[in-house]
Amino acid sequence: MVVFVAELGDKTQLVALGFGARYRLSWVLTGIGLAYLATNLLSVSIGALLGAVVPDEVVRLVGGVLFIGFAVWTLRDTGEEEGDLQEPTDATPGGQSPARVVGGVAVAMFIAELGDKTMLATATLASTQNPALVWVGATAGIFLAGALGAIVGRAIGDRIAQRWVRIGSAVLFAVFGVALIASAVG
Repeated sequence: MVVFVAELGDKTQLVALGFGARYRLSWVLTGIGLAYLATNLLSVSIGALLGAVVPDEVVRLVGGVLFIGFAVWTLRDTGEEEGDLQEPTDATPGGQSPARVVGGVAVAMFIAELGDKTMLATATLASTQNPALVWVGATAGIFLAGALGAIVGRAIGDRIAQRWVRIGSAVLFAVFGVALIASAVG
């Protein structure tokens, strides 16, 4: 429950919203689930060690650069028609395969979560509680928050032209990237 509440309104939930608006919900949820399983396993098993070895500023700086890269990747031409409104199908914008979408979502969500407050909270909880139970509970909580974001994105994505969803997603990635870099530098 702690992780679910901590994740509400967090950048990764907003990123999930952007993906949910753009891609088939089952693919987004699969990518989110994979990312959260991995990030929570990382935070439970080596989170405290990672925090001691790699300065938080470095993690934020690298994450910020990667987020700006995701913004550029999102904006690239996908061959969509201007004003295209359609229900997602097995053919995604630009003809991306389900595996590519799931992988892209998983990588973006994994990077977004690195060094995040929920990752740090999970590492802290695991230092005093049963790590396996912390991993299961934290993963369930963060997945539910991410799924909520993706579902909201899906609901609004059906009503908005894909071009605008793509631009909105790119802006979110860029804003989070700049914010991460600024927090690392300042």
